[in-house]
Amino acid sequence: CEAELDESEDRQKGLELAISDLEKASAETQSNIETLGKEIDALSAGIKALDKSVADATENRKEENAEFKKVMASDTAAKEVLKMAKNRLLQFYNPKLATPTAPETPSFVQVKLHARRGNAAPPPPPEAVGAYQKKGQESAGVLSMVDLLVQDLDKEMTEMETEETDSQADYEKFIQDSATKRTLDSKALESKEGMKAEAEALLEKTKQEKKTKVQEAYANTKVTGGLHQECDWLVSNYDVRKE
Repeated sequence: CEAELDESEDRQKGLELAISDLEKASAETQSNIETLGKEIDALSAGIKALDKSVADATENRKEENAEFKKVMASDTAAKEVLKMAKNRLLQFYNPKLATPTAPETPSFVQVKLHARRGNAAPPPPPEAVGAYQKKGQESAGVLSMVDLLVQDLDKEMTEMETEETDSQADYEKFIQDSATKRTLDSKALESKEGMKAEAEALLEKTKQEKKTKVQEAYANTKVTGGLHQECDWLVSNYDVRKE
């Protein structure tokens, strides 16, 4: 009886210790699961925010590029108009420097010829030297102003081209960096999801082991109780019965 009682009590202590260890392991595993869950949520939110940033950057880049093309086309057209205006001025002030243009339309030529034939009066006398000088000064001022306008357009177009090139380079680097970060974050997310699944499986296994140990401890308690019922009287009265 004493040997069986000692064995049963030792077994009970071992079961209670195992149950305590399993409870601690369950609490630790549960804490790990909660931590992993928060980290997974943070990574998922980060990937979602990163995707939105990439989409916004792409949309902004498209808008900037469209605006760049629009302004460049407008400036190019403005330059052509200024060049045509300058050529017209040269035709008037200094024909030798002017670029030949398309011949005038027949209707316009006919009007000019008709006007010449209808005028019997001789052409006006040539202007004086002072008038020519004044005319030359006026032409120089007007042509210089046109050249300045063209230079301003060239400067603006050059700056815009540089800015467009830099913006495109920044955008491409951002896309590349974002792709690298997304790959790393996705791998980390996959890894943590795997760790969380393993932890959840471990928690379930630990709970089952604890349940089994609790059942064993309960059964052992019954056995110990039965032993006490059988043995306590025998042990306490052993010496008397021996005498």
